[in-house]
Amino acid sequence: MKTVFNTFRFPAIPIVLTLACVTTFADSPTGQRLNELDAKVKEVAGEIVDLKINCDQMTDADYQLVARLQTLKSISFDGKSMTDQQLVLLSGLSQLESFQINGTRLTDDGYKHFAAFQNLQRLSLFHPSRDVDAFTGAGLAHLKALPKLERLTFAGATAGDAAFQAVGQLTQLKEFSQWHNTESPAAIKHLTQLPLTKLKMGQRLPDWKGSRPPSLTDATLSEIARMPNLETLELQEARLTYAGLIQLKSVSSLKTLKLKWVDVTESDVARLRVDCPNIEIQWEPLTAEEEESLLTKKLKL
Repeated sequence: MKTVFNTFRFPAIPIVLTLACVTTFADSPTGQRLNELDAKVKEVAGEIVDLKINCDQMTDADYQLVARLQTLKSISFDGKSMTDQQLVLLSGLSQLESFQINGTRLTDDGYKHFAAFQNLQRLSLFHPSRDVDAFTGAGLAHLKALPKLERLTFAGATAGDAAFQAVGQLTQLKEFSQWHNTESPAAIKHLTQLPLTKLKMGQRLPDWKGSRPPSLTDATLSEIARMPNLETLELQEARLTYAGLIQLKSVSSLKTLKLKWVDVTESDVARLRVDCPNIEIQWEPLTAEEEESLLTKKLKL
């Protein structure tokens, strides 16, 4: 008995591969609008993770558009127009880890809206709400609601001691940087109980009469010396002496001291290096031009 294999021949069917049109983010309506606003976007593995944008021309609709970029990890706004309500429109950005703002019109009460960003680790506030009567700096206390916030920068504000008092409540902070605000010499006392490992202290801005006393002096260092966890300390725009700086020797954890635009004698620095062998002291001599233009004329020291 023979076994017969029947061979079936399928009719030739032309195979057409249709390549779907892939729309890139830049070609999307969102991408086009951000391009109109001259925004800078960074993508990683096809996801938008970083955005830099000037907000002065942004409408509420634009803020809602940005809020749809759910994969954002970092965002930077430049401009003076952002209001409390516009910050609320961004509340959907739950993955944010870094938020930088230069300008804005936020009030003290508006800072409670940062609570929406529970993954925030770093917040940088440059020139925040200058001359806005409803911002004294006290609103920074609302940042207590951010458990992961470890790094805070506060610079160029027309706010002073109230802001320092509020920052003193942020016990989750590990790093704090501040300069060109309007604090008094007593403001530093609000920071001494924080578990900071890194502190950057700059000089206050003077008032137009020149009557606001310097906030960073030898006396300030006696308060900083009470911070037992400090590992890195940066001091800038001040007139200091060996007698003030040697107080930092009592901070056993201090490893690095950076002095920038500081009027201190070379002999005082040399003596400090001998007496504090466990501290790396980074210092460049202040030029005569820097001393005159920055310390004397601008900061009125």
